Formats: sequence, structure tokens, C-alpha cells
Amino acid sequence: MDLLIKNGTIVTADSTIKADIAVTDGKIMAIGQNIKAENNTEVVDANGKLVLPGAIDAHTHLAMPFGGTISSDDYEAGTRAAACGGTTTVFDFVLQDFGENLVDAVKRRQAICDPQAVVDYAFHTGIKDVSGNLIDGIAESVEYGVPSFKVFMVYDFGVTDGTFYKVLQKSKEYGALIEVHAENNEMVNMFTKQFLEEGKTSAWYHYMSRPEFVEAEADVRAIQWAKSLNAPLYIVHLANAQGMAAVTKARDEGYPIFAETCPQYLYFTNEVYKREDGRNFVCSPPMKGQESQDALWEGIKRGDITTVATDHCPFQSYEKDWGKDDFSKIPNGCAGIENMYPYMLSEANKGRISFNKVVELCSTNVAKIFGCAPQKGMLVPGADADIVIYDPDKEFTITQDAMHSNSDHTIWEGAKLNGYPIATYSRGNLVYKDGEFLGKKGSGKFVKCKPIKLTSPSL
Repeated sequence: MDLLIKNGTIVTADSTIKADIAVTDGKIMAIGQNIKAENNTEVVDANGKLVLPGAIDAHTHLAMPFGGTISSDDYEAGTRAAACGGTTTVFDFVLQDFGENLVDAVKRRQAICDPQAVVDYAFHTGIKDVSGNLIDGIAESVEYGVPSFKVFMVYDFGVTDGTFYKVLQKSKEYGALIEVHAENNEMVNMFTKQFLEEGKTSAWYHYMSRPEFVEAEADVRAIQWAKSLNAPLYIVHLANAQGMAAVTKARDEGYPIFAETCPQYLYFTNEVYKREDGRNFVCSPPMKGQESQDALWEGIKRGDITTVATDHCPFQSYEKDWGKDDFSKIPNGCAGIENMYPYMLSEANKGRISFNKVVELCSTNVAKIFGCAPQKGMLVPGADADIVIYDPDKEFTITQDAMHSNSDHTIWEGAKLNGYPIATYSRGNLVYKDGEFLGKKGSGKFVKCKPIKLTSPSL
């Protein structure tokens, strides 16, 4: 026994118990009452603290090229920030190049990530090109351990409707899960051109070029196509009330439709785009109105939001400033990888939802959907010892100075949290304690995921 965490309150997706956790060789060996330490066992007293599975961020863009630059957090900085916020596994998006085999795309990014990551990592692949026999690379990728793929309905590299449908068809054949960034590209382009011609150039018009119905219409289309095939579909960063209603309807009808939302949509509204620093909040989809935020929280309570992830894709403030006179030139993305778990746990501490629901949304459901449970996302014997100790009495105000990424600002500046993680273990190794990062570059391992047969809304 290498590590024994005693006297804590263990919180999982479905239970809360006072118990000890014993760890050997990076794995949870036992959970029980009054476990006795062995010689040379490190003993940690977690009395008065919550002991949680590490969060899994299902949606990050580290070192990603976008808008003429590269997101400011590389794999070292991004995973460092993750560890300091209680996240012990990140799923990053590989973007396939045109003409590139899907597994080759993964190996290309893995070669960059492996020597840098400080916590464990997995991948999804963003599909750009299915010409020739490239689409059959889905099968090879599933076998390699990357069974989830994203299609973009927006941007100049987004897929056509026909290609999207073809990818859905293939997903059924190979047991893959398709994720979608749903916004109507034609509408975004039309509005952007119109507003710029009218001299409407501020960050507010980023929101106005992609308002609720532009996202909702694409959500509805994507869901209809998935329903026609009874193919599972995962909607990333859902941010609008109409789309939420469409997800609920499909799930009530028994279809395997899953929705992710992000902390920024649960905390901020589109009012941020009226601020002087509004360009720092530019991301796609943008934050929406209060009605949409309320709908997302109701979706969480109903169980129709299945996961919470960050879409972490930060850019430096001087890069955001490129668009101070033209919102279309603002690199799209915000930081959040260090803030997700603390924010959601704080909301539980305030009584908005349960701690069990936070673990479900931020850890267990992610592991189940993407095929890395019970290795990840659970505190059970045999699982990786990815463990967070959380102090519900610690008051914390988010400031840039207290963050651990390479980004020079945080949209969460000044947010006050009730409770905060005080220690993070990655496979039994202490990587964060009391505000200090203690991990090691390159210690993160690639997590091979398995295809999961998703035939209903239940997990």
C-alpha cells in the first residue's frame, strides 16, 4: 500500500459514504472503514473533506491553430492547469488534415502530447475529409483507442450535410460515437458580412451573428439525422434553450442523444459582450441570454444534459485585441480547464445541485460515454487512483495570478467560489496541493478508449 486517504467523505455519482481509500501502484486497492496502514504507507487525513474522482474534461483544444494563431496552452500548460483544478484526464481534439488518415492524425498529435502532458489524456478526432477510403479509417481509429469523432457544421473546414450523414451511417457500422458542433454556417456567414458592412463591429455582434436560433436550427437538423438512423449523437457545448428542448424531446422518445454544456454558459450570459473587454469572452457558440441559461440548468436537473466540459481554447489578450474593431478577427475561445470542477462543486456547495450530480456530469458520465470506465471516472477497486480532496469550507476568489495556464487572463476573474480542491492525485501521484502544482512533465499517459454500444438515453 503506497497511499491511504483516511476519514474523508467519499462522493461518487450514486453514493456518499464516510470511508478510507487505499492505493497501490497507482490503482485503488480497497475502499472501506478503518483500513490499517502498512509500513511506509503515506497516510493523508481527509477528515472534514470530500474525496472525489478526478474530473474528466471531455472537450479541450490545446495548442490548436485558429484564426491565424495557436491556442495559448500547449499540452503541458493545459494539463497543468487541469490538475490544479481537479481534472485528471483531458480529451483533446485532433483535427484531421485534408487527405490524412485518421489514425495518422492521432499519432501526429500524440507525438506532441506524450512528452508534455502532466495528467492522462485521450483524443477525439475532428473529421474534415472522408474522400476515397478515408472514411474507413474510422474502423482503424476505433481499434487504436479513439472511437469518437467530431464534425463541424461551421467554419471553412466544416463538413457538408451529406458528409455528416455519411459519417453517422459509418458510426453505426463501426461502433463509433459522432459529436457535432452545431451552428448554421450559412447564417453565421450572412450575418457577419451584413453587420460588418453596416459598421457593427463590436464583440456584441459576434453574439448577434450566432444568436439562439442559429445554433438551435443546427441542433434540430443534427438530431433529426441521427434519429433517422437511430445512431448515437453527442452535441458538444450546447448553449441554447431551443436546442435543449430538442434534446429533451429526442431523449423522451428513447433516442441515444447526449448533450454537453460548458461552465461559461451556466455562469455568464450574452451581457458580457457589452463589456469593454467583451472580446475576451468571444467563443463559439457564444454565451446566450438568460432564458437559455435557465434552460441549461433545468436540463442538468432533469438529466438531459449528460456532461459538463470546458471547450478550453484560450488566446492571449493581445490576440483577442486583433478584433477590437472587427469581431470576425477575434480568435474564438476561452480558458476554463482549471475552473470547471471548482465552479460546479461550488454550485453544489451552495445547494443548487448535489455533489453526486457534479461527479456524474464532470467525471462518471464522461468515462461511460467515451469508453474509459471503470478505469476512469469512478472510485472503485481496480480503477486508476485519480482522486481529488475537496475542502467545502475553503473560500476562493478566482484571479489570474492564482491560475496555472499560459493564458494571460481569465474570463472568471473575480468569481467567488464556496469550497475548493486542495489536493489532486493522478494515478496515486500527488500533482497539486494547496495552490501549488507538483506534477511532472510527461507523466501523463494515453488512455485507450473502447467503443460503447449506446442504444438509449440511459448510460
